[in-house]
Amino acid sequence: MLDISVTAALAAYGASRNSSPPAHLGTRYDSSPRFLPEPGNTVVCHVAPGSETETALIAARDRYLTMPGADRLIFTPVPSLHMTLFQGIIEYRRDPAYWPAGVPLDTPIDEMTAMMGERLAAFQPGPPFRMTVLGARPTGLVVRPVGEADRKALRLWRDGLADAWGYRHPDHDDYVFHITFAYLLDWLPDSRLPAWQTMLDGVASELNARVPVLELQPPAFCSFADMNHFEKLRVLA
Repeated sequence: MLDISVTAALAAYGASRNSSPPAHLGTRYDSSPRFLPEPGNTVVCHVAPGSETETALIAARDRYLTMPGADRLIFTPVPSLHMTLFQGIIEYRRDPAYWPAGVPLDTPIDEMTAMMGERLAAFQPGPPFRMTVLGARPTGLVVRPVGEADRKALRLWRDGLADAWGYRHPDHDDYVFHITFAYLLDWLPDSRLPAWQTMLDGVASELNARVPVLELQPPAFCSFADMNHFEKLRVLA
């Protein structure tokens, strides 16, 4: 069953609800549009290449591209499709709440990535988990664990990584898992929202029927220079 709260939140993407530009415009990407340098690291599960899941997600992404108002989005490339398991550090988020404790906030990103990789040497991976689509929004998919065992497995992974790296984001306990298709260049015209709602509901229902369990690769510690590519440094399974 789809989560009504996910689909009902579409109004938050409407132009009439927002007087400021989208959050990442000017740092993650610009209005040209192009992705800007934004180095960092992360732990993600890439969508399995060549899988039915990848085929289904490409079809869903293509539906986004045909929508009126799609020109207000900047799309990430298909090979970068992934689910973030645990947020690493990033150039424009140098804040104690998002940074390993006791490490200077001005430490270069490359040094941070090397240090965090070293800390993973003793990391004990968590158990396998399964994910499914919960709903769709203009920037991509909201996903969730299939069952209680999967939810517990995710918690073990996230708690273990937090302990290894010495920080917990403010949303550590209620992080919303997702697969990003695109970022907003500008808010959607309110007149377009009903058509988007219909499309998003259809995408979520179709994905639930076609790939009830998403085919994801094992968690991997990755580095990135921007949102176009996430380079695997260490597979954690």
